[in-house]
Amino acid sequence: MIKTIFQKLLFASGKHYQIDKNIPSKFFIKTIFVRVTMLLRGFIYCQKKAFLGSRTKLLNKRNIYLGKNSTISTRVIIDGYCKEKLIIGNNTKIGAYSEISSTSHFSKYGKGFKIGSNSGVGKFAFFGASGGIKIGNDVIMGEYVSFHSENHNFSNPKQLIREQGVSSKGILLGNNIWVGAKVTFLDGAEVGDNSVVAAGAVVKDKFPSNVVIGGVPAKIIKQIV
Repeated sequence: MIKTIFQKLLFASGKHYQIDKNIPSKFFIKTIFVRVTMLLRGFIYCQKKAFLGSRTKLLNKRNIYLGKNSTISTRVIIDGYCKEKLIIGNNTKIGAYSEISSTSHFSKYGKGFKIGSNSGVGKFAFFGASGGIKIGNDVIMGEYVSFHSENHNFSNPKQLIREQGVSSKGILLGNNIWVGAKVTFLDGAEVGDNSVVAAGAVVKDKFPSNVVIGGVPAKIIKQIV
């Protein structure tokens, strides 16, 4: 009975997959309790239907848009101090202990962060969004992924690197992408639709749609036909 109700709730939220029959009912009861608690917290703190984990911080909350059924897990920090609206799409999850940093220094007001609908980010992710990060729909990511959307200038040998400022191009990910654990995206990186980024890759270049990329630095491993 509990599994049937849970399955209907999944379908209602747009997640069309069958539940493994081997999962015990106690697991569903625990999950429902946790989700209801998070939903109540979302209603109280954000006045909308969003799931909010404990000890999570939303800085400059009025500039942060949480989509319907979005989940911000435990101990997440979201910095909404940025030029553009910080957007997290419908049914999208930000994993526990993750951080979205928009403005990291007084010398530059950050651009911001946007992720589409039905996407998911694993635990311990870091998004340095000073130069802007845009992620599409249906993008799934493993644990410990990191994004760094700016570079330190260092061309003048007569001046300290920390005094030469930064440059930013931004980072762009398309739709329907699988990003493996511990992938690092550097400023200027772009990945097209329907692609896979292998675990541990360092992505710094622009890649087309329908490819598998991996390595340090990342290169095209094969086409997805």
